[in-house]
Amino acid sequence: MAYLVLLRHGQSIANRDNVYTGWSDVPLTEQGRTEAKQAGKLILQTKIQFTDVHTSLLKRAIVTANIVLDQIHQNWLPVHKAWRLNERHYGALRGQNKDETRKTFGAHQVALWRRSFKAVPPLLKTTESDRRYVQLGDVEPRGESLEMVYNRLLPYWTDEIAPQLLNGHNQLVVAHGSTLRALIKYLEQISDEGIDGVEVANGEPIVYQFDDQLNIISKEVLD
Repeated sequence: MAYLVLLRHGQSIANRDNVYTGWSDVPLTEQGRTEAKQAGKLILQTKIQFTDVHTSLLKRAIVTANIVLDQIHQNWLPVHKAWRLNERHYGALRGQNKDETRKTFGAHQVALWRRSFKAVPPLLKTTESDRRYVQLGDVEPRGESLEMVYNRLLPYWTDEIAPQLLNGHNQLVVAHGSTLRALIKYLEQISDEGIDGVEVANGEPIVYQFDDQLNIISKEVLD
């Protein structure tokens, strides 16, 4: 038996300003830091002792993870940072206000880009050659559907997280709305159509308990 806790980072400045973020590296707001602290306090109440922490290469998730570790008094844990846990790349929508894109492209099209499994947003013409990703090879996309996020996330789950859970080691994943939606889709076997209605709120821990075959015994959202 093992526990997996999933946590979306606290509010970022992009969440506050209602703009698409993706792989842009934006900081938390003060509210976001408060949400991270509160999430840590909620996790502390579960008394779960973790073996590993997994997060993305984006500071809004990294800082959230650090705040949580401080709150649960497990700062010494190894923190694994992986590009596969990065937020979905919103392509050419990145940096644009969501309400303005509805006016430009129509509410239905924007809803497909944001919530559906297969719709791909308008792509960037080129990637930005960020040092974080250049050293990893050709991993930086020009835009992604949720399906593409799902496919790049699953190898990390299979290679890094699932084996630890199978060994009875509790795992904490601090990531982003889309990557966590993709992982939840896999864990709960949600259909391509059904994932449209799944939302992951900032700063609300989701606690899964698994048996020794990684079947879900229970799920609880802490708020």
